[in-house]
Amino acid sequence: MCLFFHVVLFSVWIAFENADAQHFQLANSSMFCSLYSFGDSFVDPGNNNYIATNARSNFPPYGNDFPGRNATGRFSNGLLFPDFLAYFLGSEKYPLAYLGGELDFEEPVTAVSFASAGSGYDPATSNKTEAIQLWQQLQFFKEYKADLRNTVGKNRANSQIKAAVFYVHAGSADFALNYFREPFNYFDDAHGSKASSPLPEYEHFLLKRVQRFIQGLWVQGARKFAVSGLPPLGCIPIGITNLPPNPKNSETVQNRDRKCLEHVNDVSEEFNSLLVVKLQELQSKFPETNIAYIDFEVPLLDAIQDPSSYGFNEVNKGCCGTGLTETGLYCNETTPICSDASQYVFWDAVHPTETTNEIIFASNLDAINEIIEN
Repeated sequence: MCLFFHVVLFSVWIAFENADAQHFQLANSSMFCSLYSFGDSFVDPGNNNYIATNARSNFPPYGNDFPGRNATGRFSNGLLFPDFLAYFLGSEKYPLAYLGGELDFEEPVTAVSFASAGSGYDPATSNKTEAIQLWQQLQFFKEYKADLRNTVGKNRANSQIKAAVFYVHAGSADFALNYFREPFNYFDDAHGSKASSPLPEYEHFLLKRVQRFIQGLWVQGARKFAVSGLPPLGCIPIGITNLPPNPKNSETVQNRDRKCLEHVNDVSEEFNSLLVVKLQELQSKFPETNIAYIDFEVPLLDAIQDPSSYGFNEVNKGCCGTGLTETGLYCNETTPICSDASQYVFWDAVHPTETTNEIIFASNLDAINEIIEN
């Protein structure tokens, strides 16, 4: 269960083994809680290392700035959003992959991730990616809960789960791997709009999926939720490279001036707005539940649109390789990387750098404090 140490402006120093300490402040109290995270490659710490899939990153140069320069399976040069969140909540370790078999159920404060890179699903084609789908992640959590109960007892296990923060990052892979999978078939030339599988239908499907998942966790005893929306998908480097440009910007794209695709960003903005409403509905349905929306869109856009304020020099290419298309297996030991990843918004052509993840985390501190202090 959470341990309450009431102080005013209590400072929390986050020590990541040999990494430099990061400093954040809680507004009213320091509450040390467990963290359970779910989702896709933005939050997978290495579960995909243990399944049959090509969606992996457990090799250099991934982890280039991680403690010990260890390529754990995180799709970044270093820490992910849940890593910052785990230490902010009081965990002495970064989140462990559930499938890694390194869990210590006796620890009162723990961070466990069930996330899996590539966990997207296309309802139109029933095309499942080689990943642990959300419903499977829920099943794994049920197994974890049973093991926790067997180790520490039913009452302590239930208290730990009730006090824990459940972080859900879902939707990015669904759009990237499915909705935009065949980009030139999805957009018509005249309006840049989707020609099949209309956007409202796909959004409705994903929102229902997230709703069912949160309700499934609630049945298991979860009461504190932090749920991320989509990043600005039109600013993801591989999307700028591969997706058809907005007709209004076709001239600048032809002149090789890489810009965010606003018509794709509109999709992210619309989905996130609908997600906020859905989360508010769930909050009303379960009044004893605290649900916070975690905004990946606005802070990432701010960093891209005003890079000098954050110390960035490159905003639309990744640090690995050309930065235009490389991710996963195509960002490997033979791929050159930039000299300083902290000057890049993106590590590979899809995923943010550690610096960017820290910016996104810091911008959501108010939302995080709200759920853990109630």
